Amino acid sequence: MLTVRLMTAQDEGYVMPLVEQFYSSAAVDHAVPTEILQQTFRQAVSDHSLLEGFVLQMDGKNVGYAYITHMYAAEAGPCIMIEELVIESDARGKGLGHAFFDWLFAAYPNAARFRLEVTKGNPRARALYEELGFVQLGYDQMIYGR
Repeated sequence: MLTVRLMTAQDEGYVMPLVEQFYSSAAVDHAVPTEILQQTFRQAVSDHSLLEGFVLQMDGKNVGYAYITHMYAAEAGPCIMIEELVIESDARGKGLGHAFFDWLFAAYPNAARFRLEVTKGNPRARALYEELGFVQLGYDQMIYGR
């Protein structure tokens, strides 16, 4: 059974190696500096209102983490962006992805929409998201970085 709890600063030794593993995988299509990944962790465990971090546990053992952000879409209303969802390789295929989304949808009943990004190089995640009802958007996302 999956348990989801808020991430704390004490989780850094567990979460950061998974973050680094995630950012060196086919699930990410660009490099991100380590200092940004560390800054993100610090924000996730702070009282910052936009970013939340969670540790996923099964039978009391850590099996992954997730970051979400709160946002507002003019065409939909309050939204949740699933920034990262990482499940340890030996815990995959046990229904934890489904269980996490069941928890997420129940934990945020006022969210009008849930968004996420997935690379073409991550077909297993894409299949899960499609099974859950996520659909591909018909436009490209653009960014302007500073």
